Amino acid sequence: MSNVKRPALEGTVAVRGERRLSFAEYGVPRGHAIVWMHGTPGARRQIPFEARLFAESNGLRIIGIDRPGIGSSTPHLYANVVDWTADLEILLDTLAVDTFRLIGLSGGGPYALAAGAALPDRVHGVGVLGGVAPTRGPDAVDGGVIQLAVHLAPFISFARVPLGMALTAGIRLVKPFAGLGLDLYAAVQPPGDKNLLSRPEFKAMFLDDLLNGSRFQTSAPLNDLLLFTRDWGFRAADVTVPVRWWHGDEDHIVPFRHGQHLVDRLPDATMSVIDGESHLGGLGIAEAVISTLMELGPRRSTATASGS
Repeated sequence: MSNVKRPALEGTVAVRGERRLSFAEYGVPRGHAIVWMHGTPGARRQIPFEARLFAESNGLRIIGIDRPGIGSSTPHLYANVVDWTADLEILLDTLAVDTFRLIGLSGGGPYALAAGAALPDRVHGVGVLGGVAPTRGPDAVDGGVIQLAVHLAPFISFARVPLGMALTAGIRLVKPFAGLGLDLYAAVQPPGDKNLLSRPEFKAMFLDDLLNGSRFQTSAPLNDLLLFTRDWGFRAADVTVPVRWWHGDEDHIVPFRHGQHLVDRLPDATMSVIDGESHLGGLGIAEAVISTLMELGPRRSTATASGS
């Protein structure tokens, strides 16, 4: 792992309730800001090397944020997905970011959309890569792996804390074999994800993110699963900022129809099909995703140079 370049800046920010959120920055310190929301599971360094290099060469600033219960972010279960945006505002104010764009992979998709709904004056646009769709409310869609979480939600809710402790202990136990474990996972994936996970740079990124993010705790994935089985606290119609969605047509985790279902309900959204790719396909086209997002905005004329 020594060949993986450390973030340009990494630390924690105090948010509501005497809690903290941890973050990692890549690219240019005063560049246009892109908030990158990791998948489930994942952490703040789950950002492709291609995206990091593109940020450096194009004057951009990518900020990866650990959700509560991973990395150094204080364990916490939000009331709903949109509740997290109040912490996001505090973090970005602390980092002197005014307006920004977001990218959400898989389980990070709902969080990115929530920011678009709650902070329309600050968000230029949202990019979603194979994002999870609602399981409750008028925008709900059934089927897919997320339905397993719906059935298990009562158990997860009851045993969330001990499950998180067990998960953390289990990851510590298998850390010496993390590379082999990722290879075994890749071996049983569809061709798209298998090919991506076989690329050295993606394997290095995933291992670096896993080993750093799970160093202290690993309850964030359980929190995600619970929140995805609840009402998100906003509707697709509330996301008035531009949304650009990429989804593999062979996605085995979040079905393509889930993505199309939500895109059809968003006021300003387009779907880009990633032909022949499965769940992680969006990570392999990071440069195209960022380039597309940078064409969106501005949301307001008073935006400062640090975030516009």
